[in-house]
Amino acid sequence: MNLIIFDLETTGLLPSQHEIIQIAAMKVQNGRWDAGEYFDSYVRPENHIPSFITKLTGITQAQVADAPSPVDVLMQFSRFVGQNATLIAHNGLRFDMRFIAENCMRHGIPVRETSALDSRSFSRKIWGGKGGHGLDAVLSRLGLSSEGVKRHDARGDVQLLAEAVKQMWTRLTPSFKDCPVDLSVGVIPALA
Repeated sequence: MNLIIFDLETTGLLPSQHEIIQIAAMKVQNGRWDAGEYFDSYVRPENHIPSFITKLTGITQAQVADAPSPVDVLMQFSRFVGQNATLIAHNGLRFDMRFIAENCMRHGIPVRETSALDSRSFSRKIWGGKGGHGLDAVLSRLGLSSEGVKRHDARGDVQLLAEAVKQMWTRLTPSFKDCPVDLSVGVIPALA
C-alpha cells in the first residue's frame, strides 16, 4: 500500500475563509518508511497571516511573500502524490482534506478522488475513548518525543506523524498491504 503522510498549516480553522500557507508530505511505499521522498512548500496566501498564526507556526509573511501560488503548490502536491496512494493526516478528514477541497473549488482546479484517512482512527482503534486523540496525546502514549522538532510547522509535524502512524499501524497489523482502519474518500487536484 502506498501512503502519503501529510500536513497543512493554514491562516485559520475555516476552509471556506482561511488559506493554506504550508504543505509538507512524506511518501511511504510498500511499507518502506523512508523520508527520502519528501515534499514541502510554503504557499503564498492572498491575505496576510494573522499574528496568532505566526506565533503558533513560526511562519511569517516574509516567508510566504515569494512562495508559489495555491494553484501551483496544490498541483505540485498532486504530482507528488501520484496515482493510487492513500493520504493520511491527523484530523485529516475534518481539516486537511477539507482545506484542499475548498482551495481547489476556490481556484477552479479540477479534482480527482483519492483514498484518505484520519490518523486519529488508528488511535481510537487502539485506545478507544481514553484521553483524547490529538497528536500530542498520541505521541505521549507512544513514547515519542517532539524534542528538536518544530511543532505546528508542517515539516516537523509530518516527521512526528509518520513515526506515530508507523507504530500504530504495526500495533494493529504487521502487514502494510492492508489498512487496519476504514478508508474514506477525499479529493486532490486532477493530474493533467
